[in-house]
Amino acid sequence: MQAKTFLERLINQRYFNDQIVHVHEVPERAPCHETVPGGLEAPVTAILARLGIEQLYSHQAQAISRVRANENLVIVTGTASGKTLCYTIPVVETLLQDSQATMLFIYPTKALAQDQLRALAKFQDEELGIRFMAGTYDGDSPQNLRRKLRDNANVILTNPDMLHQGILPQHARWNRFFTHLRYIVIDEVHAYRGVFGSHLANVLRRLLRICRHYGATPQFICSSATIDNPRDHAEHVCGCPMALIDNDGSPRGPKRFVLWNPPPLQTAASGDAGNWRVGGDRRSAIGEAVNLMTTLVQEGVQTIAFVRTRLAAELIFRDCRERLRKVSRRLAESVHAYRGGYLPEERREIERRLADGEILGVASTNALELGIDIGSLDACILVGYPGTIASLWQQAGRAGRGHEEAIVFLVAQNAPMDQYLMAHNAYLFDQDPEQAVVDPDNPHIVVGHLKCATHELPLSDADAAAFGPYAQAILELLQEDACVSHIDGNWYWASSEYPAANVNLRNIAGPVYTIQDEAGGERVIGTIDEISALSQLHTHAVYIHGADTYFVNRLDIEQKIAFVERRDLDYYTQSVQTSQIQIDESEIESDWQGACWPMGT
Repeated sequence: MQAKTFLERLINQRYFNDQIVHVHEVPERAPCHETVPGGLEAPVTAILARLGIEQLYSHQAQAISRVRANENLVIVTGTASGKTLCYTIPVVETLLQDSQATMLFIYPTKALAQDQLRALAKFQDEELGIRFMAGTYDGDSPQNLRRKLRDNANVILTNPDMLHQGILPQHARWNRFFTHLRYIVIDEVHAYRGVFGSHLANVLRRLLRICRHYGATPQFICSSATIDNPRDHAEHVCGCPMALIDNDGSPRGPKRFVLWNPPPLQTAASGDAGNWRVGGDRRSAIGEAVNLMTTLVQEGVQTIAFVRTRLAAELIFRDCRERLRKVSRRLAESVHAYRGGYLPEERREIERRLADGEILGVASTNALELGIDIGSLDACILVGYPGTIASLWQQAGRAGRGHEEAIVFLVAQNAPMDQYLMAHNAYLFDQDPEQAVVDPDNPHIVVGHLKCATHELPLSDADAAAFGPYAQAILELLQEDACVSHIDGNWYWASSEYPAANVNLRNIAGPVYTIQDEAGGERVIGTIDEISALSQLHTHAVYIHGADTYFVNRLDIEQKIAFVERRDLDYYTQSVQTSQIQIDESEIESDWQGACWPMGT
C-alpha cells in the first residue's frame, strides 16, 4: 500500500480532527543471505525449493550451523523472519539420518502448536525419503490420537501445561520417546516470564531429570521476539548455557508508525447549553479504531486491530460490520474478531481465512501477537499502549512483510500512560525493549514442582540441588507434613495425592465454563474462565459473541454452563469491578514523614 497517499486521503475524512500527533518512518531493510557450511541435505533443499525458498537468511544459516555443532541456542529476530526454519531444517535432517529420533516442541498456546504442525507437514515427502510422524498432544487431542502419538510419533508439539500434567507424570509410558529425545524446541520463549516462566523453568528441570533417567541429553533450540536479555532469559528458563543468534537477515519493508490521539470531547458549560468548552476526556479509542479499520478495509487494505479486552474486540467487529454493510455486504463479511473463548475450530477457520486473504479486517486480543501464520498484513491498529515496548513492536510487526510498505496506528486511550506517550513520542522509538524476568528458585513455586519430581522418580540429594538453594529446606518441610520420605540419600513421594493436578502453571482462575445457546439446539458457542463467567455471564447479562448479542437466561455454577439465547439487542453488559483493601489487624506501626504506617500486616 502507499502509506503516504493513504494518510493524505485520511485527512479529508469526516471524522478527522487533527488526531495525527506524530509520524515515525521505519526504513526498509534489504535481506542478508548466507550458505550453511557443508550445504543442506538434498531432500531438504528440494522441499525448500518447492516452498519458493532458494536462499537462507544469515540468521537461519548460522542457527543451523550452531545446532549441528551441538550448541544450545536462542534465536532472536523480528516477526515473520523465518525463525521456524532455524529448527525445522535440523530436525528434518536428523530424522533423515535416524528414523527413531524424537523431538519435543513446546509452545505457549495450543493455537500456535496447531499452526506450526501445518508448517512442519510441508516437509513430509515419502518420495524424497522424508517420513515421520508428528502431532499436537494437548487437551484438544482425542485419546486414541494421544496413544498413537505417544507410541509412534517422532515430533510431539505440546504446551507447558500438558507436559507438566499429562506427560512427565506418565513418563514410563513415554520411555521410547524420552530415550531417543534429541531436541527440545521452545518457541516464543519471551512469552515465558513472571510466574508462568518460573513455572516452566521448573517443569524443564523435571524434564531434564527424566531424560537423564532414560539416558538422553537433548539439545535446546529457543526462539524469541526482541527483548533486552534474550540469552540470560533463555538460560534461566532452560538451566543451561546458550548461544545467541540475533543478526536478523530477513528483509523488511518501509513502515510508517502513526501516533493517533482522539480529540477532546466538547461539553456544555454550566448554565449555558450553547457555550461549549473542551473537557478532560477524549473520544473513545475504540470508536477511533472503528473509523480507521472501516476506512482501511474499504481501501482493500488487510488490517489487524489489537485490543486489550475480549469485549473491545467484539465491539470493533460489530461496529465495523454494521458500517460496512451499508457499503457492501461482501466487505461486511470480510471483518471478524479473534479472541479466547471462541471454539478451536472457529479460531482455525479465522486463521485460514486471514492467511488466504478472505478476511480484510480482524480485531484481536494479544492471542495473535505470537507467531501464528496469518499471512502478510498491510496495516496494524494498536488500541491503547500494550504495556511494554516489546509487545508494541511485536504487534506492530504483524504489518509489513518483505518489501511491501505498511502502516501502524497507535490509538491512544484516555489514560495517563497513553497521553504521556502522545506528548513524549521519542520515548517509544528510542527506548530499548524490556527485560524478561523469571525467578525459578522462588520457594512458593519450587515446592509444587518438588512434589511432582518426587512423585515422578525418587529424587536424589544431588538432583534436589538442581531445584535451587531452598530445595533442601522445602523437602524437609514436606517430610514434616508426611508428603515425602528420605531414605538412603533419596527423597520418595509418600502421599496418595496426584501433585501435578494441584500446580497451576499460569495461575489462571478456576475451571472453564461452557457457553450454550439454548435457542440454537443447545449448541456450544464458546468457553470462558470462571472469573470472567461470573462478571460477564451472570444471569440476565447481555454477552457479545461473534458480533451477535446473547441474553444469559441462567448461569449454572454447579454444571459450569451459561445458558444463553440469541437476541437482537442494542446494548450489552459491562461489569464494574472494584477492589477494596481493609486492614484487619496491625502487628507493627512506624512513623514515616509525619504519617503512621502499619508494617508487617
